[in-house]
Amino acid sequence: MTRIAYLLTQDSGGPVDVTVRLAAALAKSGDAEVRVFGPRPRRGAELIDPYLEEILVPRKGDMRAARQARAALKAWRPDVVHAQDRRAGLVSAALATTGTKIAHTYHGVPDDVGEQWFRNVRGAEPPPAYTRAVLAADAAVARVVHRTVVPAREMGRFLRERLYVPPHRMTHIDNCVDVGAASPPAGPVRKLVFVGLLVERKGLLTLLDALESTMPEDATLTVVGDGPQRTQAEGRAVRRGLASRVNFAGFRTDVPELLLEHDALVLPSTMEQQPLVVAEAMAAGKPVVATDTGGVADMLGIPGTDCPRPGDVAALATKLRDLFADPDPAGTGERLAMRARERFTAEVCARRHLDLYRKLTAAVN
Repeated sequence: MTRIAYLLTQDSGGPVDVTVRLAAALAKSGDAEVRVFGPRPRRGAELIDPYLEEILVPRKGDMRAARQARAALKAWRPDVVHAQDRRAGLVSAALATTGTKIAHTYHGVPDDVGEQWFRNVRGAEPPPAYTRAVLAADAAVARVVHRTVVPAREMGRFLRERLYVPPHRMTHIDNCVDVGAASPPAGPVRKLVFVGLLVERKGLLTLLDALESTMPEDATLTVVGDGPQRTQAEGRAVRRGLASRVNFAGFRTDVPELLLEHDALVLPSTMEQQPLVVAEAMAAGKPVVATDTGGVADMLGIPGTDCPRPGDVAALATKLRDLFADPDPAGTGERLAMRARERFTAEVCARRHLDLYRKLTAAVN
């Protein structure tokens, strides 16, 4: 039986959530032997506790911890090591010449990479020198590991055009989320939810500006997440006259449940790849208003031109106005839930990853 080792260096975030669901689904299938190496996840750890070996690589430059992580991996003798975050990719790349096949999921670019530069638009401002150095390291890792998994096709294009990663070294596999019973809106959309780190690239201030002129008196927005922009966002809500209708809920571990309690998700980010919260909202049967960034339009099954451009307050306001006035948001939610079941279940994700692992182990070194 194929032995798959998943390597993490974080205890929360999208890569961790995906790894938990993927590892649990693959172990449950009985088609592979699975072990997860890393810190105990903050969310969903009970799903992988039987397969978890706790190791810590707390910093990128911690060479001693990296050596210990590699030693733990080698001691288990996996057929494939699948690194699931940037630091894990750096750690595992050194194992590529040992006979073990190495895969690395490229979950996203650094926060200060602009959408225009990401899309290779002529004349777009490049990121700072340090970020370019990080991207150069990403490119080096992608050339060393046996396969880079990209959840969004747009990210594959970025790696090909910006980092010059050969196409044959990449594979597109969608992220996965929990897909339970959907709960489309029972009436007009009135309860919005935003989920994400409260940082500039998530676009919360743009959302608050757009809601000033479009939010019905009986509508509310729940902001799920925390971060350095929280104080500024709370002040913006007051200045826009929205304080009584915007609830800052802070960091929560029950995001899928919260989505079920709301009518629609709004995600006005300036940069994304394939955000899990969009897939979670789709699975819950909720309409989604999101900007044209990364693979979001592809997830929703609509043209990118149907999504507001990042930072465009007027365009976002128009989409929100349409959302509040939609006479049949349940129909949209049902369509999105069906799409989520086709693409984003853990079982679909596990099957596609297992196909990749078998191809890697069958390949001649």
